[in-house]
Amino acid sequence: MKEILYPILEHIEFVISIISIAVVIYGALIAVVQFIKGEMLHFSGKEKMRTIMIIRSDLGVYLLLGLELLIAADIIKTILNPALIELLTLGGIVLLRTILSVFLEREMRGLKELSE
Repeated sequence: MKEILYPILEHIEFVISIISIAVVIYGALIAVVQFIKGEMLHFSGKEKMRTIMIIRSDLGVYLLLGLELLIAADIIKTILNPALIELLTLGGIVLLRTILSVFLEREMRGLKELSE
C-alpha cells in the first residue's frame, strides 16, 4: 500500500507547492499591473495613497494564500519523511511562515482601515 500511496502523495505535495508559487506570482503580477494603471492615470495626493493601499492589501491576500499552501505542502512532505531533521525543518518553516502571515494580516487590516 505504501508503494502506491507515497508516490501519489509526493506528486500532490509537488503540485500544491507549484500552485502556491503560481498564486504568489499571479498576485504580484496583478499588483504590478494595478500599480502601472494607477501611475498612468496620474492620481495625486490622497487618491494615490488610497490606490497604493488597496494594491498592497490585494497583494497581501495572495501572499497569505501562497504561504498557507506552502505550509500544507510542507506538512505532506514531513508526513512522507518523518525524520527528526524533517520535523525540525518543518517546525522552523511553519514558525517563520506563521510570523509572516500574522504581520501581513495585521498590515492588511491596517491598510483596509486607512482606505475606508
